Amino acid sequence: MASGGASVASLWTEVNRCGHSGDYTRALKALTKILHENRDDVTALHCKLVCLIQNGSFKEALNVMNTHSKVLGSDVVFEKAYCEYRLNRVESALKTIEGAPEQTDKLKELYGQVLYRLERYDDCKSVYTDLIRNSQDEYEEERKTNMAAVVASMSQWEEAPLEDLGLPESTYELCYNAACSLIGQGQFTEALNKLRQAEELCRVSLADDSDVTEEDIDSELAVIHSQMAYVMQLQGRTDEALQLYNQVIKLKPSDVGLLAVTANNIITINKDQNVFDSKKKVKLTNAEGVEYKLAKKQLQAIDLNKALLAMYTNQADQCRKLSSSLQSQNPGHPRPVLIQVAQLCREKQHSKAIELLQQFSDQHPESASGIKLTMAQLYLVQGHVTKACDVLRSIEEFKHKSGMVSALVTMYSHEEDIDGAIDVFRQAIEHYQSEQPGSAAHLALVREAANFKLKYGRKKEAISDLEQLWKQNTNDIHTLAQLISAYSLVDTNKAKSLSKHLPSADKMAFNVDVDELENSHGATYVRKKAAKVTGENLLKEQGQGDIKKKRKKKKGKLPKNCDPKATPDPERWFPMRERSYYRGKKKGKKKEQIGKGTQGAMAGASAELDASKTASSPPTSPRPGSASGSSAAAPASNMVPPRQQKPAASGATRKKAPQKKKKGGKGGW
Repeated sequence: MASGGASVASLWTEVNRCGHSGDYTRALKALTKILHENRDDVTALHCKLVCLIQNGSFKEALNVMNTHSKVLGSDVVFEKAYCEYRLNRVESALKTIEGAPEQTDKLKELYGQVLYRLERYDDCKSVYTDLIRNSQDEYEEERKTNMAAVVASMSQWEEAPLEDLGLPESTYELCYNAACSLIGQGQFTEALNKLRQAEELCRVSLADDSDVTEEDIDSELAVIHSQMAYVMQLQGRTDEALQLYNQVIKLKPSDVGLLAVTANNIITINKDQNVFDSKKKVKLTNAEGVEYKLAKKQLQAIDLNKALLAMYTNQADQCRKLSSSLQSQNPGHPRPVLIQVAQLCREKQHSKAIELLQQFSDQHPESASGIKLTMAQLYLVQGHVTKACDVLRSIEEFKHKSGMVSALVTMYSHEEDIDGAIDVFRQAIEHYQSEQPGSAAHLALVREAANFKLKYGRKKEAISDLEQLWKQNTNDIHTLAQLISAYSLVDTNKAKSLSKHLPSADKMAFNVDVDELENSHGATYVRKKAAKVTGENLLKEQGQGDIKKKRKKKKGKLPKNCDPKATPDPERWFPMRERSYYRGKKKGKKKEQIGKGTQGAMAGASAELDASKTASSPPTSPRPGSASGSSAAAPASNMVPPRQQKPAASGATRKKAPQKKKKGGKGGW
């Protein structure tokens, strides 16, 4: 026993020495020998857990804790929760922490990390606020960095208003998180300045460390550069953003989340162009462990872009598969449905696309606004304007907006449904009469309704709108003039009584500068002003007025072959056909028919070249009674073979006869 005790003591010495030197593998060997002597040694088990965690063997550490749970008890709650957290079993880690008998500071630190991973930012913020307030140690700066990350996430993903917690910006991590908060608020210029400040702080802090290489600095700056590119992309500076994104990709950082986000943003810049590059970049978004590095909204955006890329590359089945998967994960999100509809429209299946939109609209009325707008657009593509109007009028959120009213009135007017357009005006005016009476939007709608009714001859209906407008502002001369004009066609007595309210001509012309009006851009006729005459110029004009220069008359030019002594033809002003001596054109000799007959034939030489008309021409066939053998016995050299018409060469000057034109129809000439 003494020798065994001595060996165990030496093993513990070995464990202590390895622990100080960081050699946890050798320490594990010693601890295994100790546990071989005493299987339930709590201290040895605890040390073994620490060594396994330091070596990254989280599964083995969990197995040890589960095997010796009775012996270890609640002493290893933190170690168990940490192993579950590192194995991405976040829900299990949360249950372990919440089930702990006592919430120590290190458990609270881990609790904050777990809540952040679960995107429960409000609870996470409360935990870090409590830790920063009630603890003072060397980890205070890390807690503030985590707190700034929580605030930035709330600003970006939950669109929460930016809250000033008085966090410093002394490190590049804190400065980076402050920039992310500004991005969430849409302050892109300020965010870009913060990111440049973070870049400078990072270079300065890492340059002091002699062990850090330039490659290490570039790798650490990659996340800052990627975020700078994102801000530039939001500002519309896509070329600069793309250059920075590609620099980050070339560095091949070890952070798979950073690579996935950068590759996704490059795909969004490419859109439906440069598809080959996008297909290469999309592979980076499929790396192992990406789902644990990014927020849910980031993962959704990546999956949506994958579906869109499949649509642009004509992979219809893949597009449907991805969009259906997204819809099952987020049943109330409209974008997966819109991608499916876009794919159906590319396949010219508009009716099926409208059915899909209608189905989603019925199931999720809270997200139906954008869906119904798309449905109306598809109806318009098919030419069903009235159906599109019905869909637009069913959107309560936009029903009475000025833009919607304008669109509906335009479409009803196109369909010549004037009553429908007037009904749209009526409903909108009633809405503003009850919600915002007398507002600028209300009065503008009333005026537009009156103008529309006057345009289409609805005088009586327009009068009520014009009277309402005039009562709101009795000094509005334009409205009064319109009202009098409308009454003049319906009730002349009323028009006369209203005309008394018109101001006099003197008042209406008051403060009108006629010269300025004439010199304005809209003036069609400008009265020339008389130039001011000085004393010297007046004398000159008086002296020159007596003696006026006479202009010499130029002699008119006569036509050629004109005899000035001869009497001109009195009918010279009439057209030739209408003159009394016109006898019509004399018929001349027939011109040679050129271009008729076979290609290359000449009309004048046809008789000369006709061999049958010449006396010496041999018969074309043997005559009756002639010896058939005489022709056969003739020498072959005297035989003239028939000349075939050869096609003209490419350089020949002879023209081909024009081809007949093909008529319309099924192959007929």
